[in-house]
Amino acid sequence: MRVPSLFACLPGLSPQSLFQSADKPHSLLGVPEKPLPPPPPSVEVLPSKDAQSDKYVAEPVNLRGGLTLLKSRVNTMDIFGVPYLDLVPGKYEGGLKLWESSLDLVNTLKREIQDGQLSFRGKRVLELGCGNGLPGIFACLKGASTVHFQDFNAEVLRCLTIPNVYVNLQNARERLGRHCDGPVTPTRTTTLSPDVHFYAGDWGDLHTLLSVVEQDQLGACDINLSFSEDDLFLDRSLSHNSSGVNQETQIDSSHGRQITRTRKLSGSRACERANDMDPSEGGYDIILMAETVYSLVSMRKLYGLIKKCLRPPYGVVYLAAKKHSFCGGGGGTRQFRSIVEENGILGAHLVVEVADGSSNIREIWKFFYK
Repeated sequence: MRVPSLFACLPGLSPQSLFQSADKPHSLLGVPEKPLPPPPPSVEVLPSKDAQSDKYVAEPVNLRGGLTLLKSRVNTMDIFGVPYLDLVPGKYEGGLKLWESSLDLVNTLKREIQDGQLSFRGKRVLELGCGNGLPGIFACLKGASTVHFQDFNAEVLRCLTIPNVYVNLQNARERLGRHCDGPVTPTRTTTLSPDVHFYAGDWGDLHTLLSVVEQDQLGACDINLSFSEDDLFLDRSLSHNSSGVNQETQIDSSHGRQITRTRKLSGSRACERANDMDPSEGGYDIILMAETVYSLVSMRKLYGLIKKCLRPPYGVVYLAAKKHSFCGGGGGTRQFRSIVEENGILGAHLVVEVADGSSNIREIWKFFYK
């Protein structure tokens, strides 16, 4: 006996009604959802003395290879007056949570540097949907000349991102000071003074704010740092691959998860060649994103922003997120990749797949100009 379809039991509901246009979000029952309030205007959020407040309590975040970054603990009730939630559409986009994909991204960037696939030295970097800002902070510590942090909420930037950036750079300065007092003379010293800026707002109009940031306007933020990258973050287990494409699978015994990495030279050393271009040209050499593709509604705006901001012809994008998002927005890395492939401007390469058996598969994708 054929069992009646669930859709036949619900008047007016068909399978097609569950897959509406991304521009017209619908609920599970096919009823149009209440329109979201208009997004706040995009603004630059300036650091204040609050970023250096004694109230800041740093928590260590231990990553692979002995790398430790610092973060603060902030909850949605203190900042937004709502219970602990991952997402409140139109009001709060999850920026206060430390997402696993953010840690995946930092670990992957570190490995990309080790494999000779990536360099941050002298690069312009934009982290979209930054939240805690750990990937962007890692870029600062690895020699980026300019790092811009963006989040939907200005409150997230003021209460979390800016203090995190300040404490990590200050910590690196102190480490350098201790090292320079020792008997070892650095073999190579790179003097860095990263220009750090913070922007809040919606992806739809953010480019208008970023585009007016001229070179002579940078440096308004006084969070500067000079240190020897080799002394602080020397990667001693370098592994280079010259075979073109390689894949390895390993088990992380400490977390019981399977990690599959794919290495590909094609398009991956583009950021290194960006140094040969005129530094006055606009755009970012590297765009970093973690858990930004959870919603089909905002995904096309995100990709539109990337196309406006990525520096041709050698700019690259690193995206870390779940393969399929189940937060209700219908997004995921595969959906975003489909949008990219449909447009035909950028190529896509799967760098890392992480499966821990207890949650959705997470992926790291690299996008670059064809």
